[in-house]
Amino acid sequence: MKLASNENPLGPSPRALAAALEATASVHLYPDGSGTYLRRALASRHGLPEDQVLLGCGSSELIDIVVRAYVDPGDEVVVPAGIFRMFPVAVGRAGGAFVEVPTHADHRPDVDAILRRVGPHTKVVAIANPNNPTGAYLPKPELDRLVASLPEHIVTTVDEAYFEFAKETSAYPDALEHVRAGRNVVVLRTFSKIYGLAGLRIGYAFAPPEVCVAMNKVREPFNTTGPAQAAAIAALDDEEHCERSRAHVRAERSFLAAELGRRGATVHPSLGNFLLVELPVPYAPIDVEFARRGVILRPMAGWGFPLCFRVSVGTHAENTRFLAVFDEVLAEGRLGLAAGAVAAVG
Repeated sequence: MKLASNENPLGPSPRALAAALEATASVHLYPDGSGTYLRRALASRHGLPEDQVLLGCGSSELIDIVVRAYVDPGDEVVVPAGIFRMFPVAVGRAGGAFVEVPTHADHRPDVDAILRRVGPHTKVVAIANPNNPTGAYLPKPELDRLVASLPEHIVTTVDEAYFEFAKETSAYPDALEHVRAGRNVVVLRTFSKIYGLAGLRIGYAFAPPEVCVAMNKVREPFNTTGPAQAAAIAALDDEEHCERSRAHVRAERSFLAAELGRRGATVHPSLGNFLLVELPVPYAPIDVEFARRGVILRPMAGWGFPLCFRVSVGTHAENTRFLAVFDEVLAEGRLGLAAGAVAAVG
């Protein structure tokens, strides 16, 4: 039972699945390299010209494309500490300097700390909003201030992989406002999360036309498949699946947070379909105890959180099974929590 990758527990959009299956009849042909119809649908949905939309093999590839387009050896990418780990991977590949600045105590990005660290070698400033794995987000006034305060030559990259879940909160911003206003901002989104198409690897970016031109110069040809493009177009219109997924995640995320809190674990607030859970002891040595009981979680030491693991919101049956295993490991005294905290779940 894998609760490690923040996948949609309800599966893919049925419309998307049908469209992907139909598109497999043409897999002897190369896909549309520019993703014309999907880019057109995304542009229409979000009120932007088609030349401001770019497709990627998931938003992870788009992070890599932004960095390769703008970062040369020695250039800096400035980010809040604990950002999604694809950013340091991409910066390392480009030979750039990955610069993490401290966040607030609740893991929210510290705009003043970012602005203080930006220097003559900074080419990109990036945030993940909300961030994976912390679940923390930068509210609209602070994002607006960050974008307004950065020099125009810096490419501000906002990873909104969990946008569709996060917009439940009115304080959560839509970074596309800055793209529409002509700022030097790249917004990354994906079909992997709420649409349930993680296995098809399809993401998209919005950016100024000149930034899209630069990104296209380093983008691999045919980087998204025909079935993925067809599925994504169909998924865009399946609002019923999106709303069902949102409602499920909200309810089950609250259930998990409450149950883990009752057991004495520290659960960090999240707007995504996952929770960052903190124990009094390092989690990595304990991970094997969950794995051998059939539950796969994500240790967070490599992300800068050695006491934490990340758990994806699963189905209710998966979540209760995870809690039952948590109770087994807790009763053995391995979690650093009081054994008396064990409670039945249903």
